[in-house]
Amino acid sequence: MIRAGFAGGLLAAGMVTATVACAPAAERAIEQVPVAATTSQPPSETVSPLVEQALPNVKGKTFTSEIVSFPPAARAKPHRHGTAFVYAYVLEGTVRSQLGGEPVRTYRQGENWVEQPGAHHVLTENTSRTRPAKLLVVFVSDTGHKLKVDDPPG
Repeated sequence: MIRAGFAGGLLAAGMVTATVACAPAAERAIEQVPVAATTSQPPSETVSPLVEQALPNVKGKTFTSEIVSFPPAARAKPHRHGTAFVYAYVLEGTVRSQLGGEPVRTYRQGENWVEQPGAHHVLTENTSRTRPAKLLVVFVSDTGHKLKVDDPPG
């Protein structure tokens, strides 16, 4: 009989689609788990707003800040921030990031980056599978505009 850990790993990898013939009927019923049920998307980030304030000396612009928390192995969907200027500071953990047309970069606690208006953020992920990561993100945007737009699927 195949060991449960090995079989589960093969199921997760999509390599086993049938049950083991020698297993008793009750065990076969348990082992017939659809592959889709054992595989999943990586977890995603959560956003906690801090401040949203119209800039009194810059008509039509708003300052927004938020904490973006990444559980272990979390990855954000590719996205854009429209016409916003973005500043990101790593509060905790390590984050891998890539903007369209630029190399992948890794940022550790205390490091930061900026994104120009219209930048395509193709990768943002927590590099750790065991520890969370956290960013302070600051936007200067057109008042009333959406701060994050995910890429369409496909």
